[in-house]
Amino acid sequence: MGVEEFSILWGLLGLLPLLVYVVLVFRDMDPLPVTVLCVIIGAILTSQTLVSFATVMSNAMGSFLALVGLIIMLGRGLGEVLTETKVSHTLVHKIIYSIGVDTENKAMLGMMLACLVVVGLLGTMAGGNAILAPIILPIAAAAGLTRSTVGVLFQACGEEALILGPFTPPVIALLGLTHTSYGEMLLKVALPIALVTLVTTWIVVHRIQKTTKGKNDYDIPQNVEQFTPTKRQNYSSLIFILAFIAAVVYGIIMKAGTAYVIVVMLGLSIITGLVGGLNIDKIFKLVVKGMAGNVGLFILFLFLEPFMNFIEQAGGFKALGLILQPLVNMGGKPFVAIIGGLTGAFGLTGATVAVMKMLNDMFGTLVTQYGVSMAAWSVGLVVATRVANFVYPGSNMFSSMGFAESKDIKSMIKNGVIVASMQIVFLIIYANLFS
Repeated sequence: MGVEEFSILWGLLGLLPLLVYVVLVFRDMDPLPVTVLCVIIGAILTSQTLVSFATVMSNAMGSFLALVGLIIMLGRGLGEVLTETKVSHTLVHKIIYSIGVDTENKAMLGMMLACLVVVGLLGTMAGGNAILAPIILPIAAAAGLTRSTVGVLFQACGEEALILGPFTPPVIALLGLTHTSYGEMLLKVALPIALVTLVTTWIVVHRIQKTTKGKNDYDIPQNVEQFTPTKRQNYSSLIFILAFIAAVVYGIIMKAGTAYVIVVMLGLSIITGLVGGLNIDKIFKLVVKGMAGNVGLFILFLFLEPFMNFIEQAGGFKALGLILQPLVNMGGKPFVAIIGGLTGAFGLTGATVAVMKMLNDMFGTLVTQYGVSMAAWSVGLVVATRVANFVYPGSNMFSSMGFAESKDIKSMIKNGVIVASMQIVFLIIYANLFS
C-alpha cells in the first residue's frame, strides 16, 4: 500500500463520528448525547488534549451555530408572549376559520409558500424561519400537523428559498462565479432544482405525517373554535403583524444578517406584550420561560460545531474528494459538473459561499478545458451545497428542528437522504443533457 492510499484510508477513518451518529440516531437515541459521544470520538481522532478541547468549546460559544441556538430560544420566548396575550389564538382563529386553512394539505402548502417568500427575501434561513415559527406553529397545531412534519418542511423550503431569492448569499455568489444573469439562473438552475426538492419532500412528508400522527403532535390551542378575540386582542394581533412586516422590510432594505433576528425577536416580544396589556417584567419572565425550554438544543448546537470541524480536521471530507475527483478523467465533459457537485456534497464543508468558491477554484480549469456550459456547472455548484445540507446533520437541519420544537432527527435524515438522492439524479441527467 502506497503512502497516498494509506493517507486516503486514514482520512476515511475521520468519517467515523458521522457514521456512528447516523447509526445511533436511527436507533432512536437522543441527538444530544449522541452528538457529545461523536465529538469525543472526533477529538480522539484529531489528538485533542484537554486544554485544546476546552479552547475548541470556548470558540464554539462564538460560532454561527451558537447564534442560531440563541435565536431559536428567543423565538420560543416570543411564542410564550404571543400565547399569553392570545395573539396566537387570534391568528389561528382568523386563518383557520376565516381564510380556511383547515386541513393538513392546506396548512402544508401555506407554510411552504410562507417559508419560500420570507427566507428568500431575507436571505437567511435561520432568520426567516425564526420569524415565521411563532406564527406557523399554532396554525400547524390546529391543522393537525406534527412536529416532525413541520421540521422537515422548514428545512426543505428554507434550503430552496436560499437559491431562489434574488439577494441571498448563495445566489449572489453563484452569479458572480458563473457570470450568468439572475433570470437565466432562476429558469435553468434554481427553479428546476427547487421543483425536484419540493415535489420529493411533498411526497415524503405525507408519509412522515402519517407515521408520526399521534406521537409527535403539538398542543392544540384550547377552544379555538369558540374563541372570540376581544378588541384588545385584535388590536394586539394587528400591531404584531405590522411590526413583523416592518421588521422584514427593514431587514431586506438594510441587507441585515442573521444577528438582526435577535433584535427582531426581542422587539416583537416587547411591542406585542406591551400592547397586549403586559408589563415589562412579565414580558421578560415569559421570554425566559420560553427560552428555558430550548436550553438542551442550545447545548446541542455548541457541540455540533466541533463535531463537523473534527471530521474536517481528521481528513474525512478531503479523502472523499480525492476518491471522487479522478472519475472526471473517465467520464469526460458531463462528469466535470457531476464530480464537482459530488465533491462539494461529500468532500467539502463550510459556509455555502465558501464551498462554491472552493469548487469553482478546484474545477474551473476543467470547466473551461471541457467547455462545460455555465448552466450545467451552476447546477453542479447548487446541488453540491444543497445535498451537503440535507445529508449532514448540520446547522440548517437542527435549526429547522428547533423552530419546529421537534426532536425527530430520524425524519429529517430520511427526507434529507431521499431529497439528496433525487438532486444527484437530477444533476446526472442535467449534466448529460446540457453540458
